This record gives sequence, structure tokens and C-alpha cells, in this order.
Amino acid sequence: MKRLWITLALLTPLALLTPQIALAAETAIDLGAFLPTGAAISSGRMFQLLGALTVLSIAPGLLIMVTSFTRFAIALSFLRSGLGLQSTPANLVLISLALFMTYFVMEPTVDKAWTEGMAPLMENRLDERQAIEHIGAPFRDFMIAHVRDKDIRLFEDLRRSKRLKKSGASPESAQSGEPPAYSVLIPAFMISELRRGFEIGFLIVVPFLAIDIIVGVVTMSMGMMMLPPATISLPAKVLFFILIDGWNVLVGSLVRSYG
Repeated sequence: MKRLWITLALLTPLALLTPQIALAAETAIDLGAFLPTGAAISSGRMFQLLGALTVLSIAPGLLIMVTSFTRFAIALSFLRSGLGLQSTPANLVLISLALFMTYFVMEPTVDKAWTEGMAPLMENRLDERQAIEHIGAPFRDFMIAHVRDKDIRLFEDLRRSKRLKKSGASPESAQSGEPPAYSVLIPAFMISELRRGFEIGFLIVVPFLAIDIIVGVVTMSMGMMMLPPATISLPAKVLFFILIDGWNVLVGSLVRSYG
């Protein structure tokens, strides 16, 4: 788990780095030429500290953006709603389960990022720019493997049209064979995960909805108008979930969806 948090923390600048920023960094004025050596070093360390604090503050959001956490959290929330339980299992339990499931799925990706990027950086075999590229590559491959082409095309078209409006140029066809930029890949991956999470949630809710309908029809036909159907359907749904070994089936299906 420690590797996951460290790797995700170092991956944050990838979402912020664009070709324009990289170009600006290459052509930027060296402020150290106008400052004493000690002042330049002090300013550099201050900016590094500020960057580290920024990375730590947005690390939880990064966990949601580039991993499988979104799909797991949505599916588990649908499960609790389908069962009709308001606070059982507690949010802490569901979020913890989603986190450890995320680590289980992302472990090969994290290990690859650690081996190819983080470990060489700590051993001074790579500089910061090269380490960021090596750390981000496994996460990029993971997102590309599980994102829908339709969602990537959506953000590529939006990005292209935005640039054309600013430049006033004529439309051009997208270049094929180039990997999508992080500004395109990350939001496309997120909406793909949201869609799949809702699809899985729908499949989870349908059996419980059928139990609610059956119980409601039976109670009405027996003339039990004053008995709330939820009084009978809730234990029936819990019993049904236990009999089918629901946690095993659900968690196994969610993890295998990334196979």
C-alpha cells in the first residue's frame, strides 16, 4: 500500500504536464543567473516543498482518477441501495474494501511503476523528468486498456474544436498512432469507469427490485394494507444475498472485470 501512495503522489505532475508547459520549461529564463547562489538554492527548495505539499493534497483525487477505485465504489454503493440499507455496511467499511480491491487490481501496475521509475529515481539513476515518464507509463497503459474509444474521441474532438476556435484554423483530421494526452485520457477513463460502474450497479439492483415487487404484490393480494412491504422485503433480500454468497460473487466479478 505504501508503494501505491508514493507512486500515485509522484504521478500527479503527469496530469498537469502538457506539451505547452514542457516547451515553456525548456525556454524559461534562468532566474538563478540573477540571484546569488545561496538564494537560488533556497528558492529551489522552497518550490520543491510547495510542490510536494500540492502533490500530497491531491493524492486522494489522483487515486480516483487513474485507478479502478471509481468502479468499485459505485458498485458497492449500488449494492447498499439495492439492499435497502441506509448505513450498513458503513461508509468506512465500503471505502476500505474498495481501496484494498483497488490495490489488488493495481498491484502489477504499481510494481512496474516502482521498478522502472521510483526505484531508479531514489538511486539517482534517473532525473525527475525521466522518472515521471517511467512512473506514468504503466498507469497510461492501464487506462488505455480499459477506456472506451468513444470517450477518447469525445475529448479529442472537444480539445480540437477548442483549439480551432482560438486559432481560427480549418479542421484537420486527428493524427493516428499517437497516444492520447493525459488531458484527454484521464477524463475519458473516468467517464468510462462511471459508465461501467452504473452498468454493474444496474445488474446488482435488478434482483433486489424483483424481490420488492414480489413482496409488494403478495402483501397486497393478502390484504395486508397496513404492513409496509419493506418490513418483509428487507430480510428477504438480505437472506437472498447470503444464500448466493453475494460478497464472494460481487467482489470476484468486479476484480475479474479488469482481467
